[in-house]
Amino acid sequence: MMRDFDLNLVRTFVLLYETRSVTATAESMHVTQPTVSYSLQKLRRRFSDELFRRGGRGLVPTTTAQALYPPLHHALAEIESTVSGAHSFDPATARARFTLCLSDLGEVSLLPRLMAALPSRAPGVTLTVRPLDVDSAVDQLGRGEIDAFVASPLITSQRVARIPLFSEGYVGMVAARHPRLRGTRMSLEELTAERHIAVFGPAGHEGPRRALEARGLLDRIVLEVTRFSTLPYLVQDSELVAMVPRLVAEVFATDHRVRLLELPMDIEPAQVSVYTRHSHARTPAQHWLTQFMREHLAEPAIRESPGR
Repeated sequence: MMRDFDLNLVRTFVLLYETRSVTATAESMHVTQPTVSYSLQKLRRRFSDELFRRGGRGLVPTTTAQALYPPLHHALAEIESTVSGAHSFDPATARARFTLCLSDLGEVSLLPRLMAALPSRAPGVTLTVRPLDVDSAVDQLGRGEIDAFVASPLITSQRVARIPLFSEGYVGMVAARHPRLRGTRMSLEELTAERHIAVFGPAGHEGPRRALEARGLLDRIVLEVTRFSTLPYLVQDSELVAMVPRLVAEVFATDHRVRLLELPMDIEPAQVSVYTRHSHARTPAQHWLTQFMREHLAEPAIRESPGR
């Protein structure tokens, strides 16, 4: 019964599920598109189900395919891990270009850490950074357009692997010579009395807005912008208050005329992770990239735990 069900069929199914694309699956497997289509026909006969239908944004898995994916993905990952052993990518001599998607926060606070380590660790490796669009990043990853992306909203798609990096809280940021806020901590009364600047719509950073909303203070927001990276320029020459993720706020305080204040309330921290393709679908180079990012971006407790 299982004579015609070989490992390549399992790999084809899993990649079709994750990429939603015959083209991307063929490229990942280094075969032709007709070969993938033929394998899909065999899978359909084997399971007596269409498995994937054409949709507006690629292939859409059927209910049967959704049920098959978890056990087949797990089995393939175990086999690939056992067979592959050490991955053959030598960063000291290899030449490779990786494409990452980062938010403006990531470009300001994370990218410099990667670039500080890259020349000595992998002199032949270069990076291309594209703006992060959380709504399309999973599809971009599946199509092979990017190698990884860093995001704070929790993405639960089965099509990607999530590797936690760190948990990040928030601080207040004000002009260095703010006329009223002079200490190192802001009281709730001061927070209520001041006018605020907020960033509109960044997925994964809803905490500050929720904190203001819970206290009936949304009307104290007098300016909304689209990017965190504009905040220090607007804050340093005004009396506005911004609530900013701590890591990037510390970068802003080094380069701009702003000061950081502890906030009077707890704000749910952002959970920052790197998202990439599942282990079995990564190339040796992508395995190295993932480990490199984890090594240089993750907080110590995560960095010292077993990788994925």
